[in-house]
Amino acid sequence: MKTRRLGAIGGCEARTQRLGRSRRLRARPRTTQRAAERGQAAECFVLIRVLSLWLPVVLWAALIFTLSSIPSLSSGLGFWDLILRKLAHAGEYALLSALLLRSLARPWPALVIAVAFAGSDELHQHFVRGRAGSPRDIAIDAAGAAVGLIVFAHWRRIAAKLGPARG
Repeated sequence: MKTRRLGAIGGCEARTQRLGRSRRLRARPRTTQRAAERGQAAECFVLIRVLSLWLPVVLWAALIFTLSSIPSLSSGLGFWDLILRKLAHAGEYALLSALLLRSLARPWPALVIAVAFAGSDELHQHFVRGRAGSPRDIAIDAAGAAVGLIVFAHWRRIAAKLGPARG
């Protein structure tokens, strides 16, 4: 029986469409073939689920790392420059911790990983010319991560109350 692949991710066929109605002999019995197709579908679902959970985390962490590689982010606004950069730090890690919570479904590991990444980011900045790693920045990042976890958990609770149609 001829089939046409409609879409594939990582070698998994998302769906097949029958192109003919012939009843040719198959290499495997029908029940075994269906079980194999269900197994392939389950593997595809797991792969898509893992990618949808972890790809945003990896991309956001890569963006943070890239921004940390820029020698100077000063805008020349004086005191407001300092305030805006620290708020940006907190916001970056708030989003990172929310993405981690979404992936891990547990707040404490999400917070620990976000703070550990903040520490590694500050260590990285120590080796970038024009930048300096600071324990104060780690504390600001940790506070931002905690706020991100609280906001995301609260948002998730509200979405659950509204139901699947709205949330």
